[in-house]
Amino acid sequence: MESNRSLEKASLFAVMTTSFMVTFMGSSVNLALPTMGHEFGSNAVLTSWIITSYLLSSAVFLLPLGRLADIRGRRKVYLLGTVLYALVTLVVPLSPSVYVVIILRILQGVSAAMIFGTGMAILSAVYPPQKRGKALGYSVSVTYLGLSVGPVVGGIMNTYLGWGSIFYLTAFLGMAAAIGIYTKLQGEWVGAEGEHFDKTGSCMYVFGLMALLYGLSSIETSHWAGILVVGGVILLYIFLKWELKTKEPILQVHMFKNNLAFTMSNLAALINYSATFAVTFLLSVYLQVVRGYSSQTAGFILLAQPLVMALLSPLAGTLSDRLEPRKVASLGMACSALSLFFFIFLKADTAPAWLIANLLLAGLGFALFSSPNNNAIMGSVELRFYGIASSILGTMRLIGQAMSMSIVTLLVAIFVGRKALSAADPASILTTMRVSFIVFTVLCLLGIAASLARGSMTKADSIRSS
Repeated sequence: MESNRSLEKASLFAVMTTSFMVTFMGSSVNLALPTMGHEFGSNAVLTSWIITSYLLSSAVFLLPLGRLADIRGRRKVYLLGTVLYALVTLVVPLSPSVYVVIILRILQGVSAAMIFGTGMAILSAVYPPQKRGKALGYSVSVTYLGLSVGPVVGGIMNTYLGWGSIFYLTAFLGMAAAIGIYTKLQGEWVGAEGEHFDKTGSCMYVFGLMALLYGLSSIETSHWAGILVVGGVILLYIFLKWELKTKEPILQVHMFKNNLAFTMSNLAALINYSATFAVTFLLSVYLQVVRGYSSQTAGFILLAQPLVMALLSPLAGTLSDRLEPRKVASLGMACSALSLFFFIFLKADTAPAWLIANLLLAGLGFALFSSPNNNAIMGSVELRFYGIASSILGTMRLIGQAMSMSIVTLLVAIFVGRKALSAADPASILTTMRVSFIVFTVLCLLGIAASLARGSMTKADSIRSS
């Protein structure tokens, strides 16, 4: 009994630390981008790739590495991912150029995919059903904590200690987690021992998704971008056909067939992240370059959105247990669409109070959407498919985030060009933002349609209980 408690504590410590580490890194590095671009003398497009490259590699490798962990052992992949994440993060501040930073960020994204695809699965395996919800709740809480303190702490550290300090702190957290996993998290968890790893499907998925997302973000700067987009779409289509035929696929395509709630809920998640993720990046650039605020001040302003998300997400989740999740999630996406629409009219002299009020609306929208939508997804599948459904949802989230940054990277290339962010004309930045928010508003409206199209959850609830 005591050994079980020790194992539970060790797994919870590891997952909470890595969950905080990854989200803190993601939310704080946005505040350091103008400084990093200025230090390396990189143009706006290259600087945006510091974010895009990380998201792209995370999205591309999550599904294959999650499946590999199910076959070879989740602890092995989780430990390797945490160690690699810590080491790569430690080296980033020593980079001699922005190109090296981007390469290291790609490796950081691969290691993050190892963490995303295993941590929650280990936690679910270690804790008994009657205690599992509480443990997962702690993990989610530190995820939002990382999102909340990232802009503030990252902004302060960037202002007084330099952008490298953000990476050093994150590397320290990674090392602490790795030591805890290695010394305390004993045992191994294999969900598909002896099964075959679909190498052919994995290669088609990785190269197809990479070609599609990279091509979309490079249409303005590369002659090959159009070919990459078309090739990526074709390869992903062949991948889906292959997965339907193969015995042990990396993606359970059948879960999308004849399950409208699961399909449309995942589509809504993909669209929501595509429409909202890059907002922090855009506003960070706006506050520091257009308005001239320090990264510290910008961080305090940007805190408004994740703070509301952290406070209201549990309430929204409870609400979705009492009402239909599609109604609550659709209301949330409507709030997000409204906030994105308001951001279209952002000007160089817009009052900070107006900006904060709109960030509060955006945070409300995301809180109302996220937990109920997750509830709808997990409630639309049988208990034995929970792990797979969670991995698919994580993949939708990361692909959406990567698409969001790909859209912004393309628009930065069109309107800002090869100037450094810190030297960019404020008018060109405002134009980039305006067009971005128009695109994101339209996407969000499509997301509302997808969310409403999932239908009543009555059928889904019967599936879950069967």
